[in-house]
Amino acid sequence: MVKSLSSIKGPIENELKIFDERFKDAMKSRVAMLDKVTNYIVKRKGKQVRPMFVFLCAKLAGGVTESSYNAASLVEMLHTATLVHDDVVDDAVERRGFFSVNALWKKKIAVLVGDYLLSRGLLLALDNEEYDALQILSRAVKAMSEGEMLQLEKARRLDIKEDVYYDIIKAKTASLIAAACSAGTASATQDTEMVEKMRIFGEKIGMAFQIRDDLFDFGTDDVGKPLGIDIKEKKMTLPLIYALENCSSGEKRKMINNIKRHNENPEKVAEVIDFVRKSGGLDYANKIMLKFREEAFEILHTTPDCPARDSLEQLVLFVTERKK
Repeated sequence: MVKSLSSIKGPIENELKIFDERFKDAMKSRVAMLDKVTNYIVKRKGKQVRPMFVFLCAKLAGGVTESSYNAASLVEMLHTATLVHDDVVDDAVERRGFFSVNALWKKKIAVLVGDYLLSRGLLLALDNEEYDALQILSRAVKAMSEGEMLQLEKARRLDIKEDVYYDIIKAKTASLIAAACSAGTASATQDTEMVEKMRIFGEKIGMAFQIRDDLFDFGTDDVGKPLGIDIKEKKMTLPLIYALENCSSGEKRKMINNIKRHNENPEKVAEVIDFVRKSGGLDYANKIMLKFREEAFEILHTTPDCPARDSLEQLVLFVTERKK
């Protein structure tokens, strides 16, 4: 049985409380409007999964240090910056059930706020001479940008194969979780082998996390994002890729036509969703997600048994069995 997020936080509860205060302080600005927007963001923060990975990996590697707090803040600032920018790119009016920054303050301000968060995170690392964390996270942001661009490029032709899909999600999603795990580990140890091991651990989790997110697009639960939104945005997800690779040429042409030319038509989108469900695409994607999760567990179980490792295992279960 998967534990609640509050119980998973047990070994790092005090560290997360300290982090919350430090993160709020780090976000402050002398510009009133900027301070108002960042305060709005802080009050509506998500589950803080990535800082949890930073602190739990640090605990596992020897203990939370001052560098661990800086790494967690850097991870969360860069993550928040990408979310603000994503909402602008996607023209999204909601984020986690609340109005997005661009919905309340328009796109220009949202872009500038995202830029501020990005620069604030980089300065935090430089001011504290956290060069390892800066290098790790800079590589992740580069990978995320490349992954998004690759996805946009492929969306035009809808010709993504399974191997290209894995390249996309490794870059756009898994890279930041991998960075959180490696930066957290690097903040507590100079053992480069362990840092790399935990980076791969995070990458496996990130792959599973994104596939779980893709499955929501074809589900029936209220998960905080509209059903079929990926289809409307012409995103080729694993369930859809599998369905298109395992159908007749006539069905494939019809479904690709629906996605290309009728992606704003609810009936056509529903037709694609039904097609994917009946194809076995959901079962296949779930199987692949569990494979990545098992590979993450295999890596984790080579580390010493301790409360932090137990929480990491539960956190992996949480992100792959979440309902939203």
